[in-house]
Amino acid sequence: MVSRRAPHDSLRPVLASNPLPRRALAVALVMATVLIAFETTALLTALPTISDDLRGDSLYGATLSAYTLANMLGLVLSGAAVDRRGPRQPFLICVVIFIAGLCVSSIAHSMPVVLLGRIVQGLGGGGLAPISFVVISRVWTPDRQSRLFAAISAGWVLPSLIAPGLAGWVTHNLSWRWVFIGIIPLAAFVGALGAVTMRQLPPSDVEHREPARIGSAIALACGVGAFVAGVQASRPALAIVLVVAGMLGTAYGYSRLMPTNAWRAGRGLAAILACRTIAMAAFLGADSFIPLAADRIHGSSPTVQGFVIIGAALAWSLGSAIQSRRADLDVRRAVRLGFALVVVGVLCVTPTLNEAWPHAATFVAWAIAGLGMGLLFVPTSVAAMGYAEQGSEGRVGSQVNLADSLGFAIMGGVGGATVAVSDRTNWPLTNALFTNFAMAAVLAAIGALIAGRITTRATAS
Repeated sequence: MVSRRAPHDSLRPVLASNPLPRRALAVALVMATVLIAFETTALLTALPTISDDLRGDSLYGATLSAYTLANMLGLVLSGAAVDRRGPRQPFLICVVIFIAGLCVSSIAHSMPVVLLGRIVQGLGGGGLAPISFVVISRVWTPDRQSRLFAAISAGWVLPSLIAPGLAGWVTHNLSWRWVFIGIIPLAAFVGALGAVTMRQLPPSDVEHREPARIGSAIALACGVGAFVAGVQASRPALAIVLVVAGMLGTAYGYSRLMPTNAWRAGRGLAAILACRTIAMAAFLGADSFIPLAADRIHGSSPTVQGFVIIGAALAWSLGSAIQSRRADLDVRRAVRLGFALVVVGVLCVTPTLNEAWPHAATFVAWAIAGLGMGLLFVPTSVAAMGYAEQGSEGRVGSQVNLADSLGFAIMGGVGGATVAVSDRTNWPLTNALFTNFAMAAVLAAIGALIAGRITTRATAS
């Protein structure tokens, strides 16, 4: 538990008296998002080539999930650290760890080493998101927070435009290793910018009495990892053991890190977190495999593989910008509409499994899903942070990002399992990817139903 003093209320007048530091701080937060977006988008473009080069199709899904599993641990640790120490030190530590992961991946000569590098990257990169949530909550007033969350969403735009083409060119003309190496200077710049702009942000002066959550975070990450490994295991006995152990570990960690009524998506914060988990599972569960379809079914170049998913990132930012200007925002309506568009987008992108389907149609279809994600991202972020007790924003910020990571990890693992089964058997890859798209559409439909349980803190009280 924490007391209810408001340390961040004293920060707002100081920064408001001189808008320059606040603007510089906003730039630092957006650049942190740009860093993660650039690395993520570039990796999605280069991963099919990496998998080809290192003969690692069986670890394709695991490489996607590994980053997110480490992400869970990083975001929980940084969420607790920022409440106690302020954002500056955790921010710098996260950037250093992220750079170390890039170095490991760049020298990999086997897919397991790439997997290790992605784990280290996830540990560092995962910690940056909750720090941004905390800073936004403490420095900006609620009526301005939606614009900051929209700006963070916009941080995906430029990387989504540049990274796929650039990563494709680098992969084709140099080596996929330079995709990792080339991101290191950007990470160093972000670390330096954060160090300068966060100097005025002190630790919370609220007395913390919450137990350490490191054990629960490890249990959750290991549980999800065991589950993902189990669904991809080739031996039935091993698969059963890993899946059961994974479910137990996930249940234990999740119940201790999330609100008490999270399992049943209870009204309020729990429903918001459930919608975030489902939304990320539905969207990224398809988004992660569209480039693979472009590679294996259409025989497209790495540049084209990245191009087909750019429209979704652009539309996501457009949706976020639209929502940030809605003062009379109805959260439930926005989330329902967002999920409906994700369903439409998944259904319309499914024909890409036919080699005759044009990439331009895939581009437009997937942009519909991206618009839906943008429409639900900002209102759920603002509504969730509204439930944070003063001085414990790091905890709620980590819960929101944990919900995102959990959805991606589980769906990425299950989706990767279908690809792995296709790789080991005669089951066609098109059937495996169709299964992934179908699961994504069903999840989005379920999310639209759960959206009716969302309430803001003001409404709930």
